[in-house]
Amino acid sequence: MGKSTFYYFRYISWIAIICSLAGSALLFVIGAEKSYSAFAVFLFDQAPSPQLKHLDSADIAISYITKSLDTFLVALVLFIFAHGIFTLFIKNGSEDNTKSVLSWVKTPNMGHLKNKLTEVIIVILFVKFLELVLIEFDQLSWEILILPLAILLLCIGIKLLGLGQGGE
Repeated sequence: MGKSTFYYFRYISWIAIICSLAGSALLFVIGAEKSYSAFAVFLFDQAPSPQLKHLDSADIAISYITKSLDTFLVALVLFIFAHGIFTLFIKNGSEDNTKSVLSWVKTPNMGHLKNKLTEVIIVILFVKFLELVLIEFDQLSWEILILPLAILLLCIGIKLLGLGQGGE
């Protein structure tokens, strides 16, 4: 196997790029549907899901908007992942980066991509915790502390590994 074999084998990463973009597009549609549900419950008195019936319409709308935020964040993670894989494996390094549509999402190496994804995943977990607190606000128990404790431990682990530092 020569160097050219590995050069052409990199194009198999299109599978990850296309699937991530398709998943991202699907999640944007699902997020939009959840946003619509928030408006439908609040403005048009649509019946909410059974787990939210104990809340008033404003709190139900907040819950749906929080769920849509969570979905949009995961969609963005998939989008950033697809862009990062494209930049690292497909895009020719000699191309001018100033013309890049996503110049704000620079992906110089795999470690940088992992850092960006890790940061967004922590935000997603925090939003999920917020969602749980909003839904269960009247009947909170100590078990709800498991998720923020897990987020804290994840952050400590990331800090200890040095993944969140600026220089790669």
